[in-house]
Amino acid sequence: MRLQDVNAVITGASSGIGQAVASHFRREGANLLLTGRRPEPPESHPDDFYLAGNLNDETFVSALAARAADHFGDVGVVVLCHGLQASGPLVDMTYDDAREVLHGNLLSAFLVMKHLMPLAPESGGSVVCVSSRLGMVGMPNQTMYSAAKGGLIALARGAAMEWAPRNIRVNVVAPGLTATPVIEASFQRRPDPAAYRRMREDSIPLRRLATPEEVADAVLFLACPESSYVTGAVLPVDGGYTAF
Repeated sequence: MRLQDVNAVITGASSGIGQAVASHFRREGANLLLTGRRPEPPESHPDDFYLAGNLNDETFVSALAARAADHFGDVGVVVLCHGLQASGPLVDMTYDDAREVLHGNLLSAFLVMKHLMPLAPESGGSVVCVSSRLGMVGMPNQTMYSAAKGGLIALARGAAMEWAPRNIRVNVVAPGLTATPVIEASFQRRPDPAAYRRMREDSIPLRRLATPEEVADAVLFLACPESSYVTGAVLPVDGGYTAF
């Protein structure tokens, strides 16, 4: 029960990594306020609060913070698991598409941090941002996504320095390919899903995708007291991909 009675807000909690993080936190005793785009949470837990909405909308994010203040009083942990994938040649991407990627991965994170971290208790708190291996390395046809996820890393590091006097730690988990519903669905759209999966696995030193639970393990570590002297760090959970 490493998060016993800790009040936590988790974004992107309706599927994939966010859902796994919520499960881990629940097991460790946290009080949860979850948010996602789905109208209803994927699992029914009577002790959780769930608020559906768009994190690009500052009015909604402000309402999310007000809900947290009303129900919890303070927020000790914030985990940013939401994001928006985009791919394609840079010259073919429209300005509107690029803006949507930046809003979905970076500016929305800024809004959540801006509105929720004033609720951190006097003893401090922890923010964990889920970025991507592509925030640290380039890949063809992923340029704007890399820019957004790299910006999220820079945002976290800056916030870590700004909030260190308040004992608010800000860290990043950078997953590699993870077997989320979105990734699995993208594989199934290929002409030969099994062959495409093998090809992607062969690009990873450990020769497999991560599970959402493995990424959630890293998030849990950075949220818990065991990492009390860690801030401004980026923890790759990518099977060795960025160690090349």
